[in-house]
Amino acid sequence: MISIEQTLEIAATCDSQGVDDSVITTLRQQYPGIHFTYCMDDDIPNHEPIIERTGFNLYLIDGREHCLCLTQDYDTATGVVVAEIIAE
Repeated sequence: MISIEQTLEIAATCDSQGVDDSVITTLRQQYPGIHFTYCMDDDIPNHEPIIERTGFNLYLIDGREHCLCLTQDYDTATGVVVAEIIAE
């Protein structure tokens, strides 16, 4: 389970530090029970982010089964995707 408050804190960290591999390392240290993935936002088609910011979106991951999938359900979430948006 991931709380709404945690996702807002994660977004604030990304806002203040920027989105790259080093912020993922920071987030993994701050939230050791949460799985973090970093990718480009255009790698995640047809899904609504849980948080949208300038420069990145956050998505929830459900990793309870053998395959990971995106979810909108905070109660089943086991991880967060930090997806960078590249300005064109």
